[in-house]
Amino acid sequence: MSVEVNGLDRLLKDLENRFGQEQMQRISDKALNDAADVYVRELKSQFKPWADTGASIEEITLSKPYWENGARTIKVYWKGPNDRYRIIHLNEFGTVKNPNPDGKGAIARSLRNSEKAYHNAIRRAVERGM
Repeated sequence: MSVEVNGLDRLLKDLENRFGQEQMQRISDKALNDAADVYVRELKSQFKPWADTGASIEEITLSKPYWENGARTIKVYWKGPNDRYRIIHLNEFGTVKNPNPDGKGAIARSLRNSEKAYHNAIRRAVERGM
């Protein structure tokens, strides 16, 4: 099932004309930060049952909002003293020797589980900003 939304570009232009580009970016950055926090909470809850040392949970990091391909974006990544970024993909997808690790699919599951809460956080932040 697909949905086509008409007039979204016009709506965005109208909002930008009404509030200004700087104010709209500040509102969208706040919404992105709130939504990213919701996602990170869900990601940490998905990691908790199998994370032995907790280093994978502690090293989850959020970037500041930035422009990527014409859209504001926040990156979720792993950075810290234990270099967990090197093995996160092994937990997510498995390996030849261990095709089904305990944490397999945790990132995809957290994306799926937090989708509705993510959209609600964005909507609340935009409503507060206007």
